[in-house]
Amino acid sequence: MRTHDNGVGHRPRPSRRGFLAGAGTAAAAAAAPALLTGCGSANASGALQFWQAYAPEESSDPAVMAQSQWFIDLVQQWNDTHRTQVELVYVPGETYTDGAKLPSAFAAGQGPDIFLISPGDFLRYYNGGVLVDLTPHLDRAVIDDYGDSLESRTVDGKVYGLPMEIEPLAMFYGVDAWERAGLSEGDIPTTWDQLLDVGDRLSTATRAGLVFDTAPGYYQNFTWYPWMWQGGGALIGPDGASAFDSRATRQALQLWQDAVQHGIAPRTLPAAGDLISAFTSDLAAIWQNGIWNVSSFRQYAPDFRYDFFRLPVPPGGEYTTTLGGWAFCANAQGRDPETAAEFCAWAMGTMEDDCIDRMVEWCTVAKSDVAPRATVLERATQRGGYDFWAMRKFKDEIYPGGRGEPRYPPVVYKAVSDAIQGTMLAGRDVADEAARASQSIDAYLESYQGASLV
Repeated sequence: MRTHDNGVGHRPRPSRRGFLAGAGTAAAAAAAPALLTGCGSANASGALQFWQAYAPEESSDPAVMAQSQWFIDLVQQWNDTHRTQVELVYVPGETYTDGAKLPSAFAAGQGPDIFLISPGDFLRYYNGGVLVDLTPHLDRAVIDDYGDSLESRTVDGKVYGLPMEIEPLAMFYGVDAWERAGLSEGDIPTTWDQLLDVGDRLSTATRAGLVFDTAPGYYQNFTWYPWMWQGGGALIGPDGASAFDSRATRQALQLWQDAVQHGIAPRTLPAAGDLISAFTSDLAAIWQNGIWNVSSFRQYAPDFRYDFFRLPVPPGGEYTTTLGGWAFCANAQGRDPETAAEFCAWAMGTMEDDCIDRMVEWCTVAKSDVAPRATVLERATQRGGYDFWAMRKFKDEIYPGGRGEPRYPPVVYKAVSDAIQGTMLAGRDVADEAARASQSIDAYLESYQGASLV
């Protein structure tokens, strides 16, 4: 989904990028897990509050309204059949995590009863003691149905979040710009050198040939990780110590630095981060971004010719991409943690047809995502949810081989973010920044007490 207004009409609510692009600011990073221990809830009535950035909201935008209505219907179905009511509380994405609203609310003892978080922010809340163990509310069949999708939301075999989607990253490109540059399908890059070469050929005085995310935050880290992984790199080694200072890390940092320093990738996002506007206005040619844009293109630019390809790999590397997505969580310090957990399980964690159908609706009708459960993916496929070429390509070509977004505490995330920013935009020495970040991670891990980072 797109994230900015730009003065050309109402845009969809903030996407995953909108939620996370600023979540690692100093204010958010300062919300240490130890502070997330306040009891209570923001709601003084009897209803459980469900904070999210989708509904209720009035809009003339069909994409916004489809997702808003999905949440409204979900809560209405619960309220019609349960004594304890749930109240939707709309929190704009720019303040949900970008402005540290969620961690600040928990720190003040005013956290919501039910909320959405990403894997990247999981440990902030788990280590802070504010996540309910959902396992007692789940059948074994449901846990098996989720499979690997639950890895980043599980600690010691207990489930603390139920994913509603899987969001892979790919390289989007505008077909017309591609063809005007004399490129064909045979020029689709499969290596990093080819990617830079094609990006250079597509660059003009007004158009960025290649776009990587530039704003520091969890989202930028999310988009950078696969470039490190493809070379065999890792943030944490098998011994539990930092593995960040590696050849794979340095070459991934170097790739992004080279793209900027050679004028192939911009220092700021075209069209203020609005991918659809950037493409339709010919301000960008290639852009690393996610599956959620499929629904955006269908709503806003149905006639625009675009395509996408797998992330290219370094010499000797192996393809992968990052798989993100939001998950339902319950507040262990809220007014009724048991019922909040029951709601999460009812919404996302049963084998009932109603539950499977609502997840099909979210992933293939209201939004565009890969379904996180085997039964949901199967039913969505049978019902034509992946018949559209872009949805089918993401499911069959981009998603396989992907890796779930990792979960790191704010201090670890910040060390990586500083290295990306320092090399990409400040032009600092790649080796120095990788070593500095690795030292910071190791210093933190020496006294770290919390759930496993791997």
